[in-house]
Amino acid sequence: MTSITRNLPWFVRDLGISIVGGKCYVSLVENLAFDDVDCLKLALSKGLGLGIVAGSCIMKVPQILLIARKHSARGISPSGTAFETLAYAINLTYSYRNQLPFSTYGENAFLTAQNIIIMLLIMRYAPRPHALISKGSDSRTTKLLSTFMVMAVCGVILLAVPPPILATFQALTLPISVVSKVPQIMENLRNRSTGQLSAFAVMLQVGGCAARVFTITQEVDDVLVALGALVALVLNAVIAAQMWMYWGQDPVAPPKIKVEEKLEPVLARSSEKPIIDRTPPHSISRAGTPSISRPGTPSSRSGRNWSRKSVYDVV
Repeated sequence: MTSITRNLPWFVRDLGISIVGGKCYVSLVENLAFDDVDCLKLALSKGLGLGIVAGSCIMKVPQILLIARKHSARGISPSGTAFETLAYAINLTYSYRNQLPFSTYGENAFLTAQNIIIMLLIMRYAPRPHALISKGSDSRTTKLLSTFMVMAVCGVILLAVPPPILATFQALTLPISVVSKVPQIMENLRNRSTGQLSAFAVMLQVGGCAARVFTITQEVDDVLVALGALVALVLNAVIAAQMWMYWGQDPVAPPKIKVEEKLEPVLARSSEKPIIDRTPPHSISRAGTPSISRPGTPSSRSGRNWSRKSVYDVV
């Protein structure tokens, strides 16, 4: 068997050496020494790292398609997504500028790009205020352009800052990771639902973070990077637990506004039917207008009484 593994094509040999190094390639591939624990750990770490990078290419694609199909980003925290994108960008820039192995940070490049698309979709399908609708104006284009410009400026800053400041930014990814997930966790708790969150994306994030913790401890001697991956694993596990708890549930409807008791009589009176006065118009007299009679002439009633009396007197 070793006679075959030692005579593999040159491109296979070069690829294996670029992944696990010359020593471990000879030990594991050419000599088939599977009892070499150190090389086995390195090969497993490299394989997991490349698998994470490959999976990250499609990790957020289901989320993007779900938002685009539903024309809604309900249940997705804009602030949480923004902070998560910032944490990915900082980690990507820090690892690239410190020349860490690509298998230990490559997923951050794809996740940053996909999160930018999600942010733009959130701005696109965000509900407009009533005032803007009534005026016929739309600020979505302004929001999209502003979001894109802010992201571009942040990218330029991360590429231009000195290494000590970039290391400080990397240390800040720990609280940024917490801040990026807490709004989403609170949103899920408040709605008793995960809204338009993609279960596939959440599960991939949990598995990727767990594998990333292992690969970083095996290949990178950087406590900041390892702590960042560990914190991300814990927070993504919380969101995955919420996904399981609230599976299939719709968001809780907001409470109805109660009408004050003092308004009930007014509403009752307004609901009553109006009383229609059916008195003939000629019988209605104007208030404050005295009756008009000729001088010396008795009224009609007194006139009738006078007539009867006069007849009786004649008789």
